[in-house]
Amino acid sequence: MARFCLRHWSTLVPLFAALVLAVSWGRDLNGAAVILVSAALIGAVLSAVHHAEVVAHKVGEPLGALVLAVAVTVIEVGLIVTLMISSGDKAASLARDTVFAAVMITCNGIVGLSLLVGALRRRVAVFNAEGTGAALATVATLATLCLVLPTFTTSEPGPVFSGGQLAFAAVAALVLYGVFVMVQTVRHPDDFLPVEGGPAAVVHDEHAEPPTGGRALASLGLLLLALVGVVGLAKTVSPNIESAIASAGLPQSAVGVVIALLVLLPEALAAVRSARRGRVQISMNLALGSAMASIGLTIPAIALASIWIEGPLMLGLGATQMVLLALTVVVGALTVVPGRATLLQGCVHLVVFSGFLFLAVSP
Repeated sequence: MARFCLRHWSTLVPLFAALVLAVSWGRDLNGAAVILVSAALIGAVLSAVHHAEVVAHKVGEPLGALVLAVAVTVIEVGLIVTLMISSGDKAASLARDTVFAAVMITCNGIVGLSLLVGALRRRVAVFNAEGTGAALATVATLATLCLVLPTFTTSEPGPVFSGGQLAFAAVAALVLYGVFVMVQTVRHPDDFLPVEGGPAAVVHDEHAEPPTGGRALASLGLLLLALVGVVGLAKTVSPNIESAIASAGLPQSAVGVVIALLVLLPEALAAVRSARRGRVQISMNLALGSAMASIGLTIPAIALASIWIEGPLMLGLGATQMVLLALTVVVGALTVVPGRATLLQGCVHLVVFSGFLFLAVSP
């Protein structure tokens, strides 16, 4: 690994993104400013991936796969809460739309792309069925408790929880996420490590010299700075995104999809890079771990924030969304059980993801 250097692009880009964010925050952007902010946003995404990999290499797997997932989700919560406060009743379904989009992006888009890349490299993408299956089961349970049940409860009109129901869902989500993290990192970490027999690149990566403690700490700080830049710059251009979506005649739910795509881009790039190195299990950890964190951390945070945020909190999915979620769980289970996947499984997940995107803009 290259030594930490103040002039390295991955060091300069987060600082540049923070500067652009400070200058553009709270201002109306013209065409040139939108281009500058977008460039800084893309640079911050690439830098976040780089520093997340440095930290992950230092702490080792499977704990390393949690670093980017948790960091991005914490920032995602801040973005959702900020937009809900500023937009009022118009953002009543923003949390639901963003979390559901995150689940579809991770469980279909990132998983499908990782399997496709892994299968193209070695004909068959191999991963640990035990750990991946446990992660998928946790995601399915969290999604059902927090996003499906509000549509069918009768204590409150509409797809919303009552106060007690929301508190139960928030506590259950936190407990389930906490137990999974303990299992992944303490009790059964071997279930989430790459399986034996991987390509030579894996062996080389495992024996590469880890970064020093100082470099790892510097990368952790720059990772957080880059993630703040990603979400802050995304919020800065969000009025332009909302105006473009409205001008195109797209539904309001498309805003949540765009937010999720921007926030999850670092994880998508990191997952694809792991798949290219033959470490498909790490890609699966990133994808399913991100989906789990998006529900298990976002819903409790939104439930707490709803004490101060006025207006309804719509969490229940519509009929089309529930069909897509059910299809995702079934396809995911059939993919995970064998512990190996070909191009076909990757393409199936990507087609489901494409269907989600198409129906998000044309419901």
